Amino acid sequence: MASFLEKKKTAAQIVANARNAEKVSAQELLAGVFDDFLELHGDRLSDDDAAIIGGVAHFEGKPVTVILTNKGKSAEERLRTHFGCPEPSGYRKSLRLIKQAEKFKRPVVTFVNTAGAYPGQSAEENGQGEAIARNLLEISSIKVPVIAVIYGEGGSGGALALACGDAVWMFENSMYSVLSPEGFAAILWKDSSRADEAAEIMKLTPEKLLEQKIIDGIIPEPRSHKRLFKGVKRVLHEELEKYQKLSVSELVEKRQQRFQRF
Repeated sequence: MASFLEKKKTAAQIVANARNAEKVSAQELLAGVFDDFLELHGDRLSDDDAAIIGGVAHFEGKPVTVILTNKGKSAEERLRTHFGCPEPSGYRKSLRLIKQAEKFKRPVVTFVNTAGAYPGQSAEENGQGEAIARNLLEISSIKVPVIAVIYGEGGSGGALALACGDAVWMFENSMYSVLSPEGFAAILWKDSSRADEAAEIMKLTPEKLLEQKIIDGIIPEPRSHKRLFKGVKRVLHEELEKYQKLSVSELVEKRQQRFQRF
């Protein structure tokens, strides 16, 4: 994997690339990596958040549950999805689908590209903090493999609530952090214009996170979507094969130990 990291990008460049509007979309990932996707809607409590796409698909001929954050493509869709920031109903929908996967013994694959959970008043009134915490608690004990891929922004607990699986991979041009560089700079220096400097300090790039063993690997991100999808398929094949060999007790124990090490 060294070849695609030879031309080193700065943290600020990686942040810009992670936020690029031309980044591969959730719908393109679904079409390029999986077959026969059937979308499932709603959290069975209050709503169906457009920022979360989830359902059942086939991967290499076997059923899997797939969950993706969706930033949208058109201006109308981006407003509807809050630019990929899920509401409580989105997290509850994702947990419903993960528990359904557990019931039918399907592995789960999540794709994350979000600046964070939606911070609006309606989200807080509907229990945003509880919804995220519930995901973290319940997914930690799910009895099927959960593989997470961060393919753009991985912001705060909003991203972690979908990336608390057995293995976490990142696209070459993606970021994963507790808050945005702008937020970090505003808190530390009272100056959000120092975001580029903050990005370097935060060690939010795939390379730095791999060094710290917070993630499990980096997926090269070529211009060709066909080559990108081939790389994603290879990673999913290897990870699913590895984790499906474990007993339920080994799987859950390893997942919990992974996060306890942090």
